[in-house]
Amino acid sequence: MRREFLPFARPALGDEEIAEVVDTLRSGWITTGPKVERFASDFAEYVGGRFAVPVSSATAGLHVALLALGIGPGDEVITTPMTFVATLNTIVHCGAVPVLADIDAATLNIQVEEIERKISPSTRAILPVHYVGQPADLDPILEVAAARGIEVLEDAAHAVGAEYKGRKIGSFPTTSVFSFHPNKNMTTGEGGMVVTEDEEVFEKASLLKFHGMDRESWKRFSKAGSPRYDVAVPGFKYNMMDIQAALGLHQLKRLEGFLVERERLARRYDRALAGLSGLILPQRVAYPVRHAWHLYTPLVDSDRLTIGRDQFMAELKTRNIGTGLHYTAAHEFSYYRERFGWSAEDFPAAHFVSERIVSLPLFPGLTDTDQDDAIAAIREVLEKFQR
Repeated sequence: MRREFLPFARPALGDEEIAEVVDTLRSGWITTGPKVERFASDFAEYVGGRFAVPVSSATAGLHVALLALGIGPGDEVITTPMTFVATLNTIVHCGAVPVLADIDAATLNIQVEEIERKISPSTRAILPVHYVGQPADLDPILEVAAARGIEVLEDAAHAVGAEYKGRKIGSFPTTSVFSFHPNKNMTTGEGGMVVTEDEEVFEKASLLKFHGMDRESWKRFSKAGSPRYDVAVPGFKYNMMDIQAALGLHQLKRLEGFLVERERLARRYDRALAGLSGLILPQRVAYPVRHAWHLYTPLVDSDRLTIGRDQFMAELKTRNIGTGLHYTAAHEFSYYRERFGWSAEDFPAAHFVSERIVSLPLFPGLTDTDQDDAIAAIREVLEKFQR
């Protein structure tokens, strides 16, 4: 058994990031400033997007993006139950109603047929989630939306660097929201980015993310700036800081290497765990994508074991192997059950996955020896608890 605990995720921070943060601290400008502006420009160029709005988190990004798209009280937004609850929370914060479309239990992504079935006269937007970094099937979603005049907002929190049919997520004629949380493919500590092709959405999101003030208002403290500013709307305090952007500038440069390593480690898991009774390995979509491998998430097959997912995770922990749970299906939380009357069985595929999914250690810096320790512990637990 390992002597030291192996976490399921760890950020990969190098000397360049540390030096850039130190430079920021010494500059005297640590909040929103020139490095945030540079990072936003670099990120938009990387994903192939037209406009980018840096924010304090992907949750903040989803909130301002929904509002910028005109989502408000009485509107319906179709999304997936298999997502971090922030996806639904932000819809509710806008006064809108989340409408859930079930997932494909194999790929974990939202089913297009279920989206079509849930469209009503009140539907204003479709909000697919590119789950664990594997893109949802965008072409039919965009086709359905265009035919009915519905907006598409991509929850790309898992999908930095992912590609759909040869194009990076963030380059489509939609609005996309990315996350830079420490367990994501690149990090700014906390932080997110709204990327959009729509200049009006860009302008509105830029106002909303910082008190409704002009997006250039930080320059009012510079020698060339003016101390006066206007407030066009009552906005929020969702701005990214230069301290965060200092990390992002170099994380973005290293992202390609991170993605290559994540894919290599995912394939090692595939080979080592193939055919093991009690584990259902992650499935690939039928259309061409580049999977970003934010997470490696097999399902614990409780029909073949005498234990369920939670005990499986506990058994790995006793062997110093950390895991994650991504996620409990959002419709099964008490607030959403009580508010919308949902039950676990309303979305059977999401419920099936929610009861079984587990995230295994996966991050740049995970050595082959570390991964082999995790694989050995998984094999041991599966063998011990076979039916």
